[in-house]
Amino acid sequence: MTDFLPAAKSIDLDLLTQLHDRHQTCRSGTVASYIPELAKMNPDAFSICVATLDGNVMGVGDQSQLFTLQSISKVFTYGMALEDRGREVLLSKVGVEPTGDPFNSIIRLDENSKRPDNPMVNAGAIATTNLIQGKTATDRLNRILTTFKNYAGRDLYVDSSVFTSERTTGHRNRALAHLMRHFEMVDDRLDETLDLYFQQCALLVDCRDLALMAATLANNGINPRTGDRAIESEYVRDLLSVMYTCGMYNFAGEWAYRVGLPAKSGVSGGIIAIVPGKLGIAVFSPPLDARGNSVRGLKVCEDLSTAAKLHLFDRS
Repeated sequence: MTDFLPAAKSIDLDLLTQLHDRHQTCRSGTVASYIPELAKMNPDAFSICVATLDGNVMGVGDQSQLFTLQSISKVFTYGMALEDRGREVLLSKVGVEPTGDPFNSIIRLDENSKRPDNPMVNAGAIATTNLIQGKTATDRLNRILTTFKNYAGRDLYVDSSVFTSERTTGHRNRALAHLMRHFEMVDDRLDETLDLYFQQCALLVDCRDLALMAATLANNGINPRTGDRAIESEYVRDLLSVMYTCGMYNFAGEWAYRVGLPAKSGVSGGIIAIVPGKLGIAVFSPPLDARGNSVRGLKVCEDLSTAAKLHLFDRS
């Protein structure tokens, strides 16, 4: 498909419109159903947004359609844990190795260290959330909400229906938490940490929010619209590195080969991609492939990377 898209000197609204028109008719994939509330999502919802480092956001499609962050939230809580604990403490609890297994694999603990492989799989994300500091559960949630506000440039809210749905059906995540507790990768606050994890996944955004969150990472941790710092600059490289190698689940290798950008997907259908020092990309489309990545999102990002020569190793 990408071979027939003309090269673009820059990303503009015409290019985004072409991509939206091109992939709107795609009917591959299925909406996530293991979280009952997500099964209600409209499979035809589809939007593409790009945010530049001057704070401008351009987009096409259902840009104002709200959806929950799901696994995209893992990126930003990982940054919080880095700031709270530092690299070495975090590395002692959560690794940074990619895995060829599904994101919710029940066995993803390193054979020797007993750490989760990386912070982008569920086990690693739960361990990461466990490390976020705060005296009470409310303190920790408020810190998460403040940090995510700095990324998005506005207050974000938890979708209570999705949170309740995840909390009620999240037996696999509870099993992961108890397994990590056995190996002392997490502390005794299992229920509190799991609630925080489910709440961060249930935060509501639209595609424009996602693009600004991605652009904040592209802008070395400063929201390009508000000027607020969301994460210290020294840790941005950590987030981008883990996103590049682990952000797309067990499709990460092919994503790096085809698209070549740090990225993260979520089972609600969102994908963010970062072009460091230039811009942030967001795509929303709920139907997923077998790995849990948005089908339209993958196609759009590959086409966009090829047309605008965004691959990190493209020097042509």
